[in-house]
Amino acid sequence: MEFYSIRLHPGNDLKHSLDAFATDKKLDAAAIVTCVGSLTVATIRFAGKEQTDSVPGPLEITSLTGTFSKEGSHFHITVTDQDGKASGGHLKEGSIVRTTAEIVILDPGNVFYKREKDEQTGYNELVIVPK
Repeated sequence: MEFYSIRLHPGNDLKHSLDAFATDKKLDAAAIVTCVGSLTVATIRFAGKEQTDSVPGPLEITSLTGTFSKEGSHFHITVTDQDGKASGGHLKEGSIVRTTAEIVILDPGNVFYKREKDEQTGYNELVIVPK
């Protein structure tokens, strides 16, 4: 088991940066342990929708969860605006860091995550393969 701690900077794309981190580190399986930070805009796919929506900032990241590997990712995010209104759903590219994103990542080391189309859901779903 291994932990990684990273900090993203203003202007970084949150999802793109996480996917690039997995590729760069050749991660077979990883999970978000915690994330705090802020965004100038969040690009989110809300439940049951096909298209993405932009939530304008400034926004606080109040939650980021998900599984990812060099084979693909699945992240959910919750953000709050200046009035404390929360929005959340599937994190998509185009969510841009405002001041920082401090992220702790866990690699369990004993499994491989991949994504395969699930005939029942129609989506690429997580397949867990023991090492």
